[in-house]
Amino acid sequence: MYLVIMSTILFIGGIGGPELLIVLFIAVFLFGANKLPKLARSSGQAIGEFQKGREDIEADIRRSAREAKQAATDEDDATDDIESVDTEDVADGESKPEANPA
Repeated sequence: MYLVIMSTILFIGGIGGPELLIVLFIAVFLFGANKLPKLARSSGQAIGEFQKGREDIEADIRRSAREAKQAATDEDDATDDIESVDTEDVADGESKPEANPA
């Protein structure tokens, strides 16, 4: 039990040199020394594609948020314009035309 607790506490500190050497040894054993460069290259390409996709999605989200904010601002401006026209007409003493005189 003491050994399990100590290994858990030691692992919380992070992965150090000995752990990385063990992982490298296992990788060489499983894949072979000849396939490791190809494996590393394909892993790097996959990570690059993932990052590119993530950046594209983030850009789409930012663009959508910007467009929504601009639409809300435009709507507020249009509402302010309508309210100011109504207020000016009433202040000048003009009567508003009826919407449907029938």
